[in-house]
Formats: sequence, C-alpha cells, structure tokens
Amino acid sequence: MEPILKAKWRKLDGTKIETHISTAVENSLINERELGNQIKVCIGTDSQVRGTETEFATVIVLLRKGRGGFMFINNEKTTRKMSLKERLLTEVARSIEIAYALCPLFDKYQTELEVHADINTNPRFGSNLALSEAMGYILSMGFTFKAKPDAHAATCCANKVV
Repeated sequence: MEPILKAKWRKLDGTKIETHISTAVENSLINERELGNQIKVCIGTDSQVRGTETEFATVIVLLRKGRGGFMFINNEKTTRKMSLKERLLTEVARSIEIAYALCPLFDKYQTELEVHADINTNPRFGSNLALSEAMGYILSMGFTFKAKPDAHAATCCANKVV
C-alpha cells in the first residue's frame, strides 16, 4: 500500500509537493491547528476515460470548518481496459489506500476523516452498480463513507483536476 504515498503530489496551483505526502499533510495539520482552525479531511478519487487512457485523480481535501480549504492532488494514467464497475472500485481503492496510510496522522491530530466515492445513490445512474461494494469496502476499513450528492472530494474536487 505504499505506491500512492510515493507518487507525485501537487497543490491546486500546480506547486509540486517536494516532501513525502505524509509530511506535507502533517505540516498542514500542525500549521492549521496553530492558526486555530479546526480541520476535517475528505479523500476522494475520480477518473475519466479518454481514448485508450484512463486518468485517475486522487485528492486529499483539508477543510477549515467554516473557512474554506485546500487540497493535495495526485494524477495517474493507465492504459488498462476496465469495466465501469472495476474503474469505480479502483477509484475507491485508491482513496482507501491513501486514507489508510495517513490514518495514524489523523488519529494523532484528532482529525475527522471521510472517504468520498464518486458513486450515485440513485439506482437510475450507472455508477450505482458499485454502491454496495464501495460502501462495504470503505465502512469495513473503519472510515466514514460519503457518496453522491455528499461526496464533494470525489465529485467536485477530484473531478475538476482529472
């Protein structure tokens, strides 16, 4: 479960994260606490298929309660062909991987964590076919689960940078 931690991360403005992502997140948690901000972290992944490539964007969103927020972004591409359900569950797996790896930091700094899935709760939408597996996977790992329309880290933030 280390590859996504060692991947290249950046901020929304394009600034590359030169340190390990766990160091960047911990420094942010410390800094925000010193500024008196209460932080909630939301982690989500979205993907887009373009031709033969699928691009995944995973985001770690740090929300300052009542005062906006910021995020760290990782983009990766693959040429592996996937069904819709497999792609959605890969998104969830990527989010869980980073959440699980950073969990000790969130525990240390008593930070609320949610894992967001870009999956619709309405059965009329195609993404709904992965809802029960995604919810079970996230909840079984001990994380708070959010799906559309409440999964802003995946549906809004990651969607904008994929």
